[in-house]
Amino acid sequence: MANDPVSDQDERPDPQVGEPEHAAVGLPGVYWSMKYAMNEMGPKRSLQTLLKMNHIDGFDCPSCAWPDPDRRKAAEFCENGAKAVAWEATRKRVDRDFFAEHSIKDLLAHDDHWLEHQGRLTEPMYLPAGATHYEPIAWEDAFRLVADRLRAMPSPDRAIFYTSGRASNEAAFVYQLLARKLGTNNMPDCSNMCHESSGTALTQTLGVGKGTVTYDDIAYQSRLILIAGQNPGTNHPRMLTALEDAKKRGAKIVSINPLPEAGLVKFRNPQTPRGISGVGTKIADKHLSVRLGGDQALFAGLNKLLVERGAIDADFIARHTDGFEVAAEAWAALEWPQIEALSGISRAEIEALADDVEAHDRVIVCWAMGLTQHKNSVPTIREVASFLLLRGNIGRPGAGAAPIRGHSNVQGDRTMGIWEKMPDSFLDAIRDEFGFEPPREHGFDSVKAVGAMRDGKADVFLALGGNFPVAISDTEVATEAMSRVGLTVGIQTKLNRSHLHTGREALILPCLGRTERDVTAAGDQFVTVEDSMSMVHSSRGRLIPGSPHLKSEVQIICGIADALWGSTPELDWKTLSTDYATIRKHIEHVVPGFHAFEERVKHPGGFQLPNGARDSLSFETETGKARITANPLETLEVPAGHLLLQTLRSHDQFNTTIYGYDDRYRGIKQGRNVVFVNPEDITALGLADGQRVDLVSVTDDGRERRLPGLRVVSYPTTAGCAATYYPEANVLVPLDSVASESNTPTSKSIVVRLEPASA
Repeated sequence: MANDPVSDQDERPDPQVGEPEHAAVGLPGVYWSMKYAMNEMGPKRSLQTLLKMNHIDGFDCPSCAWPDPDRRKAAEFCENGAKAVAWEATRKRVDRDFFAEHSIKDLLAHDDHWLEHQGRLTEPMYLPAGATHYEPIAWEDAFRLVADRLRAMPSPDRAIFYTSGRASNEAAFVYQLLARKLGTNNMPDCSNMCHESSGTALTQTLGVGKGTVTYDDIAYQSRLILIAGQNPGTNHPRMLTALEDAKKRGAKIVSINPLPEAGLVKFRNPQTPRGISGVGTKIADKHLSVRLGGDQALFAGLNKLLVERGAIDADFIARHTDGFEVAAEAWAALEWPQIEALSGISRAEIEALADDVEAHDRVIVCWAMGLTQHKNSVPTIREVASFLLLRGNIGRPGAGAAPIRGHSNVQGDRTMGIWEKMPDSFLDAIRDEFGFEPPREHGFDSVKAVGAMRDGKADVFLALGGNFPVAISDTEVATEAMSRVGLTVGIQTKLNRSHLHTGREALILPCLGRTERDVTAAGDQFVTVEDSMSMVHSSRGRLIPGSPHLKSEVQIICGIADALWGSTPELDWKTLSTDYATIRKHIEHVVPGFHAFEERVKHPGGFQLPNGARDSLSFETETGKARITANPLETLEVPAGHLLLQTLRSHDQFNTTIYGYDDRYRGIKQGRNVVFVNPEDITALGLADGQRVDLVSVTDDGRERRLPGLRVVSYPTTAGCAATYYPEANVLVPLDSVASESNTPTSKSIVVRLEPASA
């Protein structure tokens, strides 16, 4: 039943390396989108899905969290969005015969690309203790098994409820309700691994852990956009349309990144004559090749210059901020040799950027994982917030902070309460709405969850989506930790490695996808999501479900809860499982900003959640004002003969899902086992372009972590820095190597040495 028996990484030919591309999308993007869609879905399903994606009467893209414009085109999707939909809406199926044919040992011999491309999961499957194969199990039996294992725990804190970012608001809300009714705040999620640093720093400085801009701010109001540590052309391709609109208005765009990325060089919009012709639009006016982790020093240098020049908004600072005098003294004490060394950017380039900032009154800073996954990530983002505050670029049209989230509803999940340390005000509202006292002690985040499983402190691990042991750092530790759990449960649409690195028992509970109709006893249901700009809108699938045995995420969660406690007037799980409007009514009572939820979400485009910093210059910080801070510059020591490594996605990938083995924007075909190295570093290290090397991470715990057999690719990354693909390189990141304050894995600053390949 295998659809592609020769697809494991070690069975593939050596990667082919060509010239990187200097423009994104265009007709090739259309070709590859349609090729993948047709292969997976066929012509009819492709039309049924792609023309409804991101439309008001359709479903929200299951990949990135980029917002939808008010004026939508017929084809309101990007290449990777099309691939994400085709991946989910594939005609291939993984059924009981597949599991009867393939043992766990057999499946472990394949990589995740092969596993996920076998097709959609079709019915619940159970792996008994000591068994070699999954076997079918009835839904009610599966719910009863989970309930029995949860009841048997000596403490509710021995359960862990993980959430991936794709879950709907309704599913996330009942999921956190299940966990808190049980009595635990152990709710790690994928935010812990990506934008936790953003939320931490922005909450400290602006009083809100979200961005402060809208789609229109970027596309139609901004004057200067700084894009730092982000690759829109691959990770959020629809953002390029907004950037193109900004360029048409005369906005200036600066790319700040260790690698030049095709999407920020030129965008060939396939829905315009200019894009189809190949002319395209130049996006970035300037590229600053920053050192990995050097963004803090760069923004500190900018802040130093703005204060020295008097190019600040003194009235805004006096009325709306505190901390300026202390910060100004700290910036004045900074020495330029240190700033240049840590940032990798010359003083002249930083001076020129400061000129641009002075010349423009509406500035936006966009960023993603390139800023959030370092030891100094939280101080870096505090420095960005100070940069914006110095010139009043908060609460002004066309200005503000724009952390660009990487997964469709990851921001909405947090809004719904998926967090291990929700504030007491939220927990009080849960108590008042449902009549039980939720736990107050903070729970495990993603890193701490692995530690708990490793140390034998977890009995049940539930995953609402995702591929947790592959997504988290320190892969060998994480996969071994999973084996120490009593029961692991995965609520997913596709087979992946999380179903193979299991506890002593395991359940696969297959759910409906975003593309599929959700029909319950109460009729057709829809769900809601929140994008990166805090817009909440509906999503309604159109396809017939891939199997008659599938249940929605909401139904699965409520089924487990009903098996645990039954339904009561205060918490009627049976009604919640069939009538999602009932869930939205509870959300309206519990979550601020959701008044008249049912009515407002039916408006075209939905509604925007309140944001004090953006809407009224009100800041829910310790002092009631926005906080301007200067943060001591941190130095990551890189020994001689070593490089600083970052992980990144290929263009044929979304998060841990690998659509194919090509990264055409970087010139890589038929392989992922490559490491991008500056040509000067290749020479200095005595290596050769094309040579095979092992990456060995330098850690403090005495363990050698090795990623073997990568081909060296000469690439114009910042000197002293290198890059390779996620999630394969997670094996190099120690579990306790995390960002200060946010506890996010430091996947963008790994000290490595390159050794000639051992095999």
